[in-house]
Amino acid sequence: MLHSPLLLQLVIILVTARACGLLLRYFGQPAVIGEMAAGILLGPIVFGALFPEFHTALFAKESLPGLSSLSMLGLVLFMFIVGAELRAPDGVRAQLKAAGAVGALGVLLPMALGVGISPWLYPTLAPAGVDFWPFALFMAAAMSITAFPVMARILKDRGMTQTRLGRLALSSAAIADVFAWIVLAFVVALIGSGEGYLGFAKTTLGLLALCALVFGLLKPLFAHLLRAHAPNGQPSLMLLAAMLIALLVCAALTEWLGLHAVFGAFLFGACLPRDDRLLQYLSERVEYLAVVLLMPIFFALAGLNTTADAFAGAGLGALALILFAAIFGKLAGGAAGARLTGYGWRESLATGSLMNARGLMELIVMKVGLDAGLIGPELFTMLLVMALLTTVMTGPLLNLFAGRARDAVVPQARRNGNA
Repeated sequence: MLHSPLLLQLVIILVTARACGLLLRYFGQPAVIGEMAAGILLGPIVFGALFPEFHTALFAKESLPGLSSLSMLGLVLFMFIVGAELRAPDGVRAQLKAAGAVGALGVLLPMALGVGISPWLYPTLAPAGVDFWPFALFMAAAMSITAFPVMARILKDRGMTQTRLGRLALSSAAIADVFAWIVLAFVVALIGSGEGYLGFAKTTLGLLALCALVFGLLKPLFAHLLRAHAPNGQPSLMLLAAMLIALLVCAALTEWLGLHAVFGAFLFGACLPRDDRLLQYLSERVEYLAVVLLMPIFFALAGLNTTADAFAGAGLGALALILFAAIFGKLAGGAAGARLTGYGWRESLATGSLMNARGLMELIVMKVGLDAGLIGPELFTMLLVMALLTTVMTGPLLNLFAGRARDAVVPQARRNGNA
């Protein structure tokens, strides 16, 4: 039995994540795909099968609470940055109709397919005590998510951010994710309160009150503080501490309301001023720590929640249904939205391909569902495989439909693609 294995756990997790990230970057994929795959390697399917005794000792159940706490902190910090980055891409007003169509169809079709496959998945994959409709609505949300940061990184690497296609895809993804997160919040509120529809009403009213607090009080307060004490976009350590305290309070309040902490973190990030200098400062002080040190722990814990039993018996058939709903829903929905608003077939299919990228955002949705008791290890494993495959195929499909867009304007996006 290992004594206090936390440091050894961190070393193994970070080395595996960095190695897999570098390997996937060599093959032209975002590093985050390798880090997600590292979670699977460290889980019972690979590491646990090859070295069962060492794996059991290293990741003993009694040693996991520390990792879980660090993982939650990384998740909260990351979603804070995602909220702070939320802004309308350049040219969104000129493409509002097209982005709305792509965003709506890119959500509604995979949602409909997620609900449609649920009668086949529910009997064997839903945890005991979970009703059909919360399960089905969670599947709808899981099918409809798009990883905005991964999409932004792919477009940046190809010099396509300021092209018509790039602006359309980014605008559509922002709209689509708003819809998907609202549905997810609805489902988690419905089941998380434990009091049925009355509990859901209480949770909803509490969330509305929190939104009023964040955007009615915290937004003007921090806008004033930043103007007065950080005119160059670089808060003092005291002001940064105040921001982090407010972030943790918002995350704790959403958790207390029966939702997940990530919702509160995202809300607080979204209320901050849209200042690129502030965003750069937060990236250097907060995001790099979350992405480099804490998020690989999240991937590793995700891998520990996987099980090889997911592919036994009818598991492969269930995985095929999930992949069909996820891939066809996003490709067809996104392409149909672009085509209906006047885009050519190649641009339309390229837009659908970009909408199919899920990345880390899908893992966050899965984590929320697992924590809420909406899904079990088998379905978690299948969704993790789906998240990896749909993100990996984005680049090759974009090559097929859109090429490299040599005439594109090089963007000024900053993200490192770990989302």
